[in-house]
Amino acid sequence: MVTLQNAENALKTVYLGTMTDLLNTRVNPLLSKIEQTTADVWGKEIRTAARFGINGGVGAGDEDGDLPAAYGNNYLQFVTTLKNLYGQIEISDKAIRASKDGSGAFTDLLNAELEGLLTASKFNLGRMLYGDGSGLLAGVVASMGGRPKCDSMRNLIEGLVIDVYSSSGEKKGTTRIKSLSHSDNSFAWDNSSITFDAGDRLYVQGSRDKEITGLGAIFNGETIYGVSKSDHPFLNPYKKNLGGPIDEIVLQEAIDKLDNTAGSTVDYIACSQDAKYSYIDYMSSYKRNIDVMELDGGFKTLSYNGIPFVYDRFVPEGSMYLLNTKAFKLHQLCDWRFLETENGKILRQNQGKPTYTATLVKYCDLICQKPNGQAMLTGITRS
Repeated sequence: MVTLQNAENALKTVYLGTMTDLLNTRVNPLLSKIEQTTADVWGKEIRTAARFGINGGVGAGDEDGDLPAAYGNNYLQFVTTLKNLYGQIEISDKAIRASKDGSGAFTDLLNAELEGLLTASKFNLGRMLYGDGSGLLAGVVASMGGRPKCDSMRNLIEGLVIDVYSSSGEKKGTTRIKSLSHSDNSFAWDNSSITFDAGDRLYVQGSRDKEITGLGAIFNGETIYGVSKSDHPFLNPYKKNLGGPIDEIVLQEAIDKLDNTAGSTVDYIACSQDAKYSYIDYMSSYKRNIDVMELDGGFKTLSYNGIPFVYDRFVPEGSMYLLNTKAFKLHQLCDWRFLETENGKILRQNQGKPTYTATLVKYCDLICQKPNGQAMLTGITRS
């Protein structure tokens, strides 16, 4: 017979391992390429040494002359705080009781919750990988009859709960997105007490300045991991604004630039939808076939000279990232775990409601050891 205790045991012993594997490998192809480690975690912080340049203890000399002086490697300490990632599963008391005489029905119930969690995680974890850690989703550029028009829709989706901040940084309230209109970049919301104005900024609920350090922070901003980019040029990645279509020469120039200046080998290319179409246009104009490959995690994608060429909705419009994923590590205190009460319970009744929730948590942050080994092409258009 299915009971609340049976549900807890199933979540702990059967579903936790499956959910952990899926969350780490199936939600985003870029995440599946990044090594996850518990190294360099100190309390609530990550402190890691990034090596740059080369060892200085080399040189030529006379047969009986002095040996080269010994010089060690160059290191720079990166420091960042562990970010708190959460995922919720909710089960109603009615659903548990309705499936108490059938383990198959209960399995279907948990599977449905797992699929819902993966769908939400695919969106939010993917978005954070390409974000700058601020949690910023979009900016409001106009108010059309009270309906907000945004500068971009790539980070918005129906059902997402958002915080609205004014241009001065004051929180105006929290609301949920009811529907999106991609034709004019506007959306409908469910909190009538909130009015939108040009200059407002939208964030994931409660997440402002609390998300992992994604690619946006590497390619933008004056500091990263507590270090000034202007004081340390190797923290500055390669950026080029094309202002036109993409072609193989531009791609190869960027790849060679990273190899020659940073000793970095590109093994992953991520692009926006319009950048992908620009590349397809280029290949089609020369009647050339586009290679396709399959990545770990079951992702299928285009290929450029054996390098995965992946479309991701969270890449900024008209942009393309050329990455050495081996330079990235997701430092974590532990892998995904359920929050437990003092008596070891993971299913907790929601106050005043006949429902139970179980919360998955992961404390981590993303660090790139070689920022100058990454590239970004912007301003890509179709011919």
